[in-house]
Amino acid sequence: MFKSLHSFAKDESGATAIEYGLIAALIAVAAIGALTSVGSSLEVLFNLVSSKLDEAISGS
Repeated sequence: MFKSLHSFAKDESGATAIEYGLIAALIAVAAIGALTSVGSSLEVLFNLVSSKLDEAISGS
């Protein structure tokens, strides 16, 4: 029984899985932040194009 507890205490495979999970979560947070920033920029660009098209259609 002590031998199995000792081997369980030395087993680090679970710690590696947790580390990979934390890395994946960090990457996801970074991706969400980047996409949110790009999304805001695209919204401004599409609104500008839309207003210019409205002006062009109204003017003719």
